Amino acid sequence: HVQLVESGGGSVQAGGSLRLSCSVSGYIFSSCTMGWYRQAPGKERELVSSIDSDGTTIYADSVKGRFTISQDNAKNTLYLQMNSLKTEDTAVYYCAACRYYVYGVPQYSNWGRGTQVTVS
Repeated sequence: HVQLVESGGGSVQAGGSLRLSCSVSGYIFSSCTMGWYRQAPGKERELVSSIDSDGTTIYADSVKGRFTISQDNAKNTLYLQMNSLKTEDTAVYYCAACRYYVYGVPQYSNWGRGTQVTVS
């Protein structure tokens, strides 16, 4: 049974920083592409960042230079370091595991329940 549990969300002032963590259990963590998504009120869920098993990373243009995705295979934990936060970063952030494609559209096998990030 695969389980993803996010933590580290909270409220912060614009310009501040937060680090999100996603603890993964139930499968070989290092063999999958992992990702962070977010969904703001009234908006669609969007990809924030992903990291492949070989360490290749992708970032949304809106977070490039401010956010850093990383993973600790020994701890089965995915991280998202968020710096220089903006009010538009306010959203629920979700951890996602094991990317695959359906008709070219990325999908993920497993999702966490999300953690709220509020920037004011």
